[in-house]
Amino acid sequence: MGLSLPFLHNKNNLGSTFAALNSHFEENSCAVFSSIIATIGAPVMLTAEEVRKHDSRRSCWVVISGEVYDVTEFLNQHPGGPASILRCAGRDATEEYEPVHPPGTIETHLDKEKHLGPIDVTTIDAQKAADVVAQTSRDSEELAPLSTLQNLDDFESEARKVVSKKAWVYFSSSADSTTAHARNRLDWTRVNLRPRILRNVGKPVSMRRRIMGHDSSLPFFIAPAAQARLGHPDGELCLARGAARYNIPYCSSTYSSIAHKDLAKCLAEERKGGALLWQLYVPIATENAKSLIAEAKKLGFKALVITVDSAVIGRREEDDRYKAELDHAAGIELARSANPAGAAPILRGAHSSTLNWDDLTWIRQAWNDTGPVILKGIQTAEDALLAAEAGVDGIYLSNHGGRQLDYAPSSLQTLLEIRKFYPHLLETLEIYLDGGVTRGTDILKAICLGATAVALGRPFMYALTGYGTAGVCKAIEILSDQMETSMRLMGVTELSQLTEFYVNTAILEQELPRRIDQRDGNAGKVSSKL
Repeated sequence: MGLSLPFLHNKNNLGSTFAALNSHFEENSCAVFSSIIATIGAPVMLTAEEVRKHDSRRSCWVVISGEVYDVTEFLNQHPGGPASILRCAGRDATEEYEPVHPPGTIETHLDKEKHLGPIDVTTIDAQKAADVVAQTSRDSEELAPLSTLQNLDDFESEARKVVSKKAWVYFSSSADSTTAHARNRLDWTRVNLRPRILRNVGKPVSMRRRIMGHDSSLPFFIAPAAQARLGHPDGELCLARGAARYNIPYCSSTYSSIAHKDLAKCLAEERKGGALLWQLYVPIATENAKSLIAEAKKLGFKALVITVDSAVIGRREEDDRYKAELDHAAGIELARSANPAGAAPILRGAHSSTLNWDDLTWIRQAWNDTGPVILKGIQTAEDALLAAEAGVDGIYLSNHGGRQLDYAPSSLQTLLEIRKFYPHLLETLEIYLDGGVTRGTDILKAICLGATAVALGRPFMYALTGYGTAGVCKAIEILSDQMETSMRLMGVTELSQLTEFYVNTAILEQELPRRIDQRDGNAGKVSSKL
C-alpha cells in the first residue's frame, strides 16, 4: 500500500502517529495496523474513539472481550445476516456476542490479520452496544421454589419472569401466523388413552429404550436448540449435565453457544451416563460441512442428525419484529436486493439451499459409519419412504417446533400418515419425533403409535433459564414420574407392552390425506394400520 513507517520504531510516538495517519486509516485501516504490529513487534493499543469511526458496512469494527476485530468482509457471511453485526458496529459487542457464541468462534472464522489488537479499556465510554438493545431485559420477579413446580408449563411461566426480551423472543417465536406451533400442542390433546384394568402393575416399571445407538434409561431425549446461554450463563452445559445424570441422549445444535468440545468434556466428567448426538445444519460450503462432521467424529458423538427442513430460515414474525426494532434504534437500513436474474443471495438462505437426496452419499462417506444417520424434519409419508430407500438408519419427524413452514403438519399427524400409507416403515426404521410435547402421556401416545422415542426442546430451554442444571434435572424427573404413573394406570409396566390398541386416534385420523403422491420412489403395495 506504499506506506512507510520508520518513525514507529520509537513507540512513544504512537499518539501522534494515529493523528497523522487518520485519513489513511479510512481506506487501509486493517493493513495499516498489520504493518504497525509487524514493525514494532507488539500489538497497538487502540482507542474507543478510533473504533467508533468504523461503524458502517464500508468499514465495520467490533470490540469483543477487550479485542478489536475488523469484520467488514464477514458481514454477508454471518448466519444471522449483516444486521446482527452492524447493530454493534464501532462498539463493544461483548454483551451481545458472548451469550450466543462459544469461546474462540470469531478467531476461527476470521483471518488473523482481521484481529487488530487490544483496546485501551480506559477509553471505552459507558455506552456499549448493549445500549442499542435498551430495555431488552424484563423486570425480574421472584422465581417460585423449584420444588413447587409440577409440570413443564410451570417452567415456561417462571422463565418468562426473568428472561430478557431477546431470549424470550428467540425461544418462543414461531413461523408467521404461529398455526403450526399451536397445532403441535393441540394434536396431542386429540389422541385419547384406552387404559386396561386388573393387570398386575406391582412390579418395577421399565422405561428403557435404545435411542440412536444409546441404551437410554428413558424413552425421550433433549432436542437440539441453540443459544442456551441467552437463558443461563452455563447454557448447554446444563443440558449435558442433565442428560448424563439421568442417562438420556442430548442432541446438541450446530449453533450451540457452548463449544461442542466442552460439551463432550462435561459429559465425560459427569461419569454417569448419557450420550451426545450431533445435529447438523449443512453449510453452504461442502468443505465446512465435512469439517463439522469430522469434529463430531473426533469428539465421540454417537449419531449424526441431519436437519433437512431448513433450505431457508422460516419467517418468524416476532423475531423479525424485534430485530427490526433494534435496527431502527441503531439507524440501520438494509434494503432487500431484488434481482430477477437470481444473482442475489438466496433470501433467508443461511444454510445449503441445494441440499438434496444425492448429497446423502458424501455426507455418509464423511461420517464413515461412525454411528446412526438420522434425517430430521420429515413431514410427509412420501419423504419417510424416500428416506428408507436412501438407507438412513432413522427418521426424525419434526416441523422445527413450528418455526419453519407455517401450516406444516404436526409430527403426530405425520406419524399417523406413515402408519396409514407405509406401515412397514415402522418395522424398518427408527422413528423419532418432537413438537409440542409437554407431558409424559404425550410420550406414551407416540410410543403406542410406533415411535422409537420422543424429543423435547423448548421445555428444557425454559427449565435451564430459570433454574440452570437443577431445572433440567427437575424437568426430567417430572416427565419420568408422569410416565411411570400413567403406565401403571394404563395397565403396563414395560414400554414393549404398549400398542396402538392403547390409544384412540379417531379424531385426528379425520384430517389425514385420503391419498398421497406415489410418483417418487417405489411405493410398493399400500396397506394401512388405521
